[in-house]
Amino acid sequence: MLRASSVHCFSILVALSGAACTSDGGREAPSTGDGECKSFDSTFDAIQTSVFEGQGCTNDTCHGSARSGGLDLRAGFAYSELLEKKSTGTSLVRVQPGAPTESYLYLKLAAATNPDADYDIANSPMPVGLPPLSPERLEAVRLWIQGGAPEKGAVGDPTKGGTSDTIANLLSVCLPPAEPVKIAPLEAPPPDEGIQFTAPTWRLGAGKEREVCVASYYDFSDRVPDEFKSPDGKSFYTNGSRLRQNPASHHYILSNPLLEASFATDPSFGGWRCYGGDRPDAECDPLDAAACGDGGTCGSELKDNIACLNYGPVKAGFDGFLGAGLIENVQSANQYLPPRDGVYRELPIKGFLYHNTHGFNLTDQEAEINSRLNVLFAKDRKRRLVQAIDYSMVGAAAGIAPYTTKEICGNHVAPSGAELIRLTSHTHKRGKRFWVTVPGGEMIYESFIYSDPLYKEFEPSIRFDGASDDERTLRICALFNNGVAENGSPDPEAVTRASRMPDRTTCKAVACTAGKVGAACAGADDGASCDSAPGEGDGVCDACAITAGATTENEMFVVMPWYLLPEGQ
Repeated sequence: MLRASSVHCFSILVALSGAACTSDGGREAPSTGDGECKSFDSTFDAIQTSVFEGQGCTNDTCHGSARSGGLDLRAGFAYSELLEKKSTGTSLVRVQPGAPTESYLYLKLAAATNPDADYDIANSPMPVGLPPLSPERLEAVRLWIQGGAPEKGAVGDPTKGGTSDTIANLLSVCLPPAEPVKIAPLEAPPPDEGIQFTAPTWRLGAGKEREVCVASYYDFSDRVPDEFKSPDGKSFYTNGSRLRQNPASHHYILSNPLLEASFATDPSFGGWRCYGGDRPDAECDPLDAAACGDGGTCGSELKDNIACLNYGPVKAGFDGFLGAGLIENVQSANQYLPPRDGVYRELPIKGFLYHNTHGFNLTDQEAEINSRLNVLFAKDRKRRLVQAIDYSMVGAAAGIAPYTTKEICGNHVAPSGAELIRLTSHTHKRGKRFWVTVPGGEMIYESFIYSDPLYKEFEPSIRFDGASDDERTLRICALFNNGVAENGSPDPEAVTRASRMPDRTTCKAVACTAGKVGAACAGADDGASCDSAPGEGDGVCDACAITAGATTENEMFVVMPWYLLPEGQ
């Protein structure tokens, strides 16, 4: 296991109020004393002992009985004082579940550990005048927050098979197997500030991956204040959003197919039933908002479907470059899109919703997919905002041979006169780096974590006024790794494998994953070519080239910019 370096007391007080902690009480990561690692029941318990207590933060003069900065990090108090609690002097909370870069605790720690990085923090990084948190312990904190920051249970690492081993190794402790994480559903915004879209909650079996589409109906006509409605009352204006869903979901696409309420009886929906609430699985009327009781949603039959394409009585889909009916496209379990001055989007005030969720459950227990999207009302409306989803390069990584890496690049042309204000990316687990450059070669975007891609805000915006396409072309690149370990050797656990493909996808095995790892072979029945010695019987032919597709075992290559359009468009 990795051993984190000994670090003395760091101060959460510095992170949350700017003052310094002077107590000294650091000690090595916990051990039983006989060479065995200490076991914990949950990831948070391990962080509590290894980080908060093990590095002196709970001393009486720090965040113990003195409660410096109003924060008590002692066992029994720390969790409730961190989760979604406002930090001192900033707009961020101490820990935002699922979002490390929105968690002030993480940002202040990271700014000290990585001083060359650009973190938007107030005052000094933490700790002040003391060694920073080791990269290993910082990564453990990040993974815990990204995994939903639960108080109970062990958090898995989605980039490494979903096991709890990653955090256990980083903290030099022992943890139980990872469990599905349930984050408290996002609370709706105040009625005068915004509205909430609610997706039907569904269950995903242990060790399963599934992409589904389910429909529901909404009518916000009586809930949106008149000042935020369009003149004809058919739409309303929004600016900024927040989505939260349990970490088992890789993406969430919400769209309105612009269907009239009369389509509720269309047989292609497959009937309507309650998801959750007081009447789970009961038949319901989708036009009756109270049909399923408190906490329930009336939804159509859950169907396996990619992006809700060709779903329902009318194809929802997307209309070329800008997307018709799209409400939100989210690439991680949690997303916050901050409001921008003078910016607005226009959304239908009622209609059907198509909820597309790609869930992958890497644990041995059933998981719950629970998605809530808050949209905020636009008070100052000058420029219209659109989200572009460029799928033109979606399958470009297909064919990358097993045990090799390759950079894939393509072009995206910005609309003439448009201003880029936000950018994100989308790959699956073999996409290790994604970057974007503008004409002239300046890199404006770089992201490394497929399950939590960077959402980059540009202030000021980047304007594209060039007359020619070349002057408005973004160069989009990604590095894909199909099974190469850090030391350059073949890694059979990271390579695309035929035996691990979901039922709806397949690939042909062309390289060995056991015996002569990396050697060529000719299909799953050709284990003999992989034997470490003739007749040994230890060979397995299972490694494939990367395939294009919608599961996490396949690959995608997509860029998603947000543009302010020229006035009048």
